[in-house]
Amino acid sequence: MIVNRGLDDELREPKYAHLEIERRWLVDAACRPRLDGHPVTLIEDRYLKDTRLRLRRMTRVDLGEIVCKLTKKYECADPSARPIVTSYLTGVEYEVLRALSAHELTKRRYRLPFGGRYWSVDLFEGPLQGLEIIECEAESNASLTALEPPEWALREITHLPQWQCGALASAGAIPED
Repeated sequence: MIVNRGLDDELREPKYAHLEIERRWLVDAACRPRLDGHPVTLIEDRYLKDTRLRLRRMTRVDLGEIVCKLTKKYECADPSARPIVTSYLTGVEYEVLRALSAHELTKRRYRLPFGGRYWSVDLFEGPLQGLEIIECEAESNASLTALEPPEWALREITHLPQWQCGALASAGAIPED
C-alpha cells in the first residue's frame, strides 16, 4: 500500500497526538484529606509566550528522579478531550528551551486514590499560592462523564479557559470569578 499524505492531511488533525481526556475541579482545602504520606511531584512549568507550548520539569525528590518534557496542547472545541503531543527532553535540551521567554507556574502534585482510580491534587505556589485544583484522567469520554469527584471538590472548571494552567501562568493571579 502506498501512503499519499499531503499537506491537507497534515493540517487536518495532529498526526502524532493522543487525546488527554480529563476533568478538573477547584478544591475545598479545609475539607480535603491530609496529604502527608502521599507521593508528591514538584512541577515547574514554563508556558512559552505566544505559543501553546509548555516546557515542564517534574521532580520527585524522594526518588531522586527528574523528568523534562515539551508539550503542545492543541486548541479544540472540547477541553475535556484535548489532542496533546509530548517530547521527552534531556537536561541539556531542557536548559536550551528554558532560555525562551515564558510565563512560569509552580505547583506540587499529590496522587490520591479515590473511587477506584488515582486523582491529582495540585497545590500552587508563588502568585497562585492558596489555589488547589483536583483533576482526573479517564480512558474514554463515557468513563469521563461517569466520574464522581470527591465531596471536597468544589466547582468544575474543566471548560473555563481562565482556569487552564497556561492562562493562570499568564495572568499570574487566581481568577476572581
